[in-house]
Order: sequence, then C-alpha cells, then structure tokens
Amino acid sequence: MANKTDAPQNGSMKLILGVVVALALAATAYFIYSKNNAAEKNASADAVEKLADNVMGDDKAPVTIIEFSSMTCPHCAIFHKDTLPGLKSKYIDTGKVKYILREFPLDPLAGAAFMLGRCLSKPESYFDFIDVLYARQNEWTSAKDRIGALRDLAKQAGFTDETFQQCLDNKKLYAQILDVKNNGMEEFKIRSTPTFFINGSRLEGAQPLAEFEKLIEPVLK
Repeated sequence: MANKTDAPQNGSMKLILGVVVALALAATAYFIYSKNNAAEKNASADAVEKLADNVMGDDKAPVTIIEFSSMTCPHCAIFHKDTLPGLKSKYIDTGKVKYILREFPLDPLAGAAFMLGRCLSKPESYFDFIDVLYARQNEWTSAKDRIGALRDLAKQAGFTDETFQQCLDNKKLYAQILDVKNNGMEEFKIRSTPTFFINGSRLEGAQPLAEFEKLIEPVLK
C-alpha cells in the first residue's frame, strides 16, 4: 500500500528538478550571450586599423615619454609652448628620449585638429603643425567660426578648401583617433590631459622641465 506522503514528495521533487533545469538553461544562455557579445566587441575593435604612433626622437633612446594630449586643452598648450622645446633640445634631439604623442581629444574640435595633423601630405610635418595649433590655440578655439579659423591655419600648412573638407569627412580616420583615445582610457586609465608616462612613471599636468628631469636623469646615469 502506497504511503500517503508519496504524492506531495514527488510533487516537490518535480518542482526542484524543474527549477534546477531552468537555472541551468538560464546559465547556459547567459554564457552564450556573453561569449557572443564579447566576440562582437572584439570584432568591432579589430575592424579599426590601428594608427601608427607619432614619434619624435631615436627609437633606441633609453627613455620613452608618452603624452596623451588634447588640442583644445589649455594645459597641453602650455606644455607644448613652455616645456617641450627644452625637452626636445636637451633630450630628444640628443638621442636620450623618444617622445610619442597620442591623441586624446576631449571634444570634436580637438578631434578635427588631430585629423588635420594626420592628413598632412608630409607626415613628418605632423609635429610642426601641432606646435602651430598649440601656439595659436586661443585664436582658433575662441573664434566665432572655429572651423573657419582652423581652415585658415590648415591652409598655411598646404591644405586647400577641398582637401580640408575631405580630411574632416574621413570617418575611418576619426574612428581611428577615437580608438587611440579609448585605448588610453582602458589601458592607461587616462582621465585628463596632458598625462605623461616616462618609462612607465605617470606624470600629470603641464609640468615644468625640472619635473621631467627628475624621472629622466636617474635612467641616464
């Protein structure tokens, strides 16, 4: 004769088994979704052809300085006007420092300025053009027609109205510059500009040459 409690127990077991199966299916579905989602992100990242670094100095220099910079950043302009010339003459031109500038535009206008630097017919003129834009930053960033002011400066570097517009319409290049910025945020945790890495040591802000020397000189000794 069957026990009267068998039916409730069987019902409970079926309920438990049903919950276990449902949880297993949900976990499997989440795993598949996460995997596919990650694959899509990787595929999207891989689709952006990486831009080559903007490099000044000897590749074999014992010290490497990486700067993350934005063309509309006043502190970046101060560094480029007041500190970089001394850094260049004392360390970069003498083969002691390799300097890399990576684009970290804080706004679309800064992105446009960096795009023009990348569109120059002579890539070796990149730093000269960037220096001019930083030297005259107040002029073109505060103009009523900021793109027009930027166009006037670009013409002095050899751009025509047509090549200027073609450069700014280059969606691939804009995506590549944003990729440089995203890499800075994810890998280097950049949140402000300018931010520097001197052989891996982090330095933030428009620091004077003396602050760079504190990190450079011990490596050279």
